[in-house]
Amino acid sequence: MIFIRYENWKSYIKYYPITCILLLANVLAFIFLTMKGGSTDPYVLLQYGALTNIPPADQEWWRLISAIFLHQGFQHLFSNSFSILVFAPPLERLMGSFRYLLLYLGSGVVGNIITLMYYQTLDRAALSTGASGAVFGVYGAFLFIALFQGMKMDETSRKTLYSLLIFGIVFSFIMPNVNWMAHLGGLAGGFLIYGLFSKRIAGRF
Repeated sequence: MIFIRYENWKSYIKYYPITCILLLANVLAFIFLTMKGGSTDPYVLLQYGALTNIPPADQEWWRLISAIFLHQGFQHLFSNSFSILVFAPPLERLMGSFRYLLLYLGSGVVGNIITLMYYQTLDRAALSTGASGAVFGVYGAFLFIALFQGMKMDETSRKTLYSLLIFGIVFSFIMPNVNWMAHLGGLAGGFLIYGLFSKRIAGRF
């Protein structure tokens, strides 16, 4: 079962340095927002990098990246960070740190681009934050592995992944204020990005 973590904290840091850096970046960004007025304050979020359709911020490309590291409230931070902590490490080990980082950020950006395209069709102001697109990108990479590289994933892990995806997609549509565009966009992004790298990845978990 690849999604169970057996490492102690020293081994975790040693084997998964990019995952640790991403988690730290999320926490530090949350602390920063809290110090600046609160991570649930839309004005604070808008000022420090949330994705939005409000001009001229809707033309600021850097928000496609910065929004990945901002979270609205502790529960939002915890849920995404927990997913990264548990599910991302095996992918970093398989892909290597650099490719894994490209996939994580690339998936988040794809999800945010799709989100922004949707927001531009609305007649009201909207903003989005969170690592959900990147997290779903990790799931998308695992989905590619499960479908096309079955020898790299055991049956229990495959069933866990499918259950996780079904729950995550259903949750994305039935819960209010959940950015399903980022989720599906990130999932597709991770699937495609891993597919591009797949011929150069010969290892196993």
